[in-house]
Amino acid sequence: MTKEENVILTARDIVVEFDVRDRVLTAIRGVSLDLIEGEVLALVGESGSGKSVLTKAFTGMLEDNGRVAQGSIDYRGQDLTALKSHKDWESIRGKKIATIFQDPMTSLDPIQTIGSQITEVITKHQGKTAAEAKELAIDYMKKVGIPEAEKRFSEYPFQYSGGMRQRIVIAIALACRPDVLICDEPTTALDVTIQAQIIELLKSLQKEYNFTTIFITHDLGVVASIADKVAVMYAGEIVEYGTVNEIFYQPHHPYTWSLLSSLPQLAEEDGELYSIPGTPPSLYSKVEGDAFALRSDYAMQIDFEERPPVFEISPTHWAKTWLLHEDAPKVEKPSIIADLHEKIRTKMAFTHLMSEEEGNV
Repeated sequence: MTKEENVILTARDIVVEFDVRDRVLTAIRGVSLDLIEGEVLALVGESGSGKSVLTKAFTGMLEDNGRVAQGSIDYRGQDLTALKSHKDWESIRGKKIATIFQDPMTSLDPIQTIGSQITEVITKHQGKTAAEAKELAIDYMKKVGIPEAEKRFSEYPFQYSGGMRQRIVIAIALACRPDVLICDEPTTALDVTIQAQIIELLKSLQKEYNFTTIFITHDLGVVASIADKVAVMYAGEIVEYGTVNEIFYQPHHPYTWSLLSSLPQLAEEDGELYSIPGTPPSLYSKVEGDAFALRSDYAMQIDFEERPPVFEISPTHWAKTWLLHEDAPKVEKPSIIADLHEKIRTKMAFTHLMSEEEGNV
C-alpha cells in the first residue's frame, strides 16, 4: 500500500448548520477531503471561512445549536456522524483526535498545577499509576522545551509565559497519544519569534511521533514551512486543494491569488499590504454561483449564476473556478505573487535567525 492510499479520515459532502435566532446558518457547504496518514494538512482562509467549524465536526465539539446536517466522516472505518453524546465521543476525542487551541489559557485550568493537568490526561488515556504519570509528564515537559521541568511541574499556569503555556498545551495533547492532532491557530496569540519556535517544535514532534496533523491558520507564511497539503477555504467550502508547492507556486483560484498577495513578505517599501476588497457573503442565504465572485477582479458572468465544479489540475491538485474551463479566457496570476519562493525563503531565514537570538522563552 502506498502512502497516498493510507487514508486515515475521509469526509464526504459535509454540511454543517447552526440555528441562530430562528434562522439557519450553513457554515460548511459540501466539503470533501481525505486526510493522509503521517501528513500535515493545512486549512487556510480568512476568519469565518469555516476552518475551525469543519474540524470541530471531526471531534464532536460543535456548539449545541450546531449539527452535521449532511455527509459522512469516516475515521478508520467508523462513521463519526453517528456519534451523538459526549459519552459516545469519549473513545475518539482526545484519545484519537486531539486539538490544540490558539489561546492556551482557555485550555488550562488556572487553579490546578501544570503537573496535575498533564498527569490527569496520562492516567486517563494511558492507564498509568500516579508515579508513572508524573515521570512521563516531566518527560513530556522536557520534550516540548520546558526548562527545569522537575521544578516547574508544581507551578501554576499564571507562572508561565504565553509561549510556555502553549508548550504545555502541546505536552497535554501528546500525553493523549493522538492519531490525529488538530492545531487550531496555535501561534496566533504569540509574537513572531515565539511563533517560529512553536512551529519548529510542532515540526520536530510530528516527525518523532508521526501523528497526522490538521493545521488551521490564516497565515500562509506558516503554511509554507509546515504543510504537505493545503486546502484553501472560503465561505464554508474548499475552493482549492493541492500540495504546498502547487498552492504556492501554481495557484489557480482567484481567492488563493488574493491570499498569497496578502503575504507580509510582499508588502510595499512603505509597508502597505494588499487587502482583499469587500466581505464574504452571508451564509444565512443560499450562495449563488462562485461565492468569491463579488470580490474578484476575474469574475465572469457565469460566476454569478452557477457554482463552479471541481477542475482537476493534477492528480494532487484541483480548484473550483470557472477560469479553468476550456472556454474561459486565459488569465495569468497577479505579478505580485511571482517569485514567491525567494521572497518567503528570505523572510523565513530572517525569522529563524531572530528566533535563535531570542532563545527559548
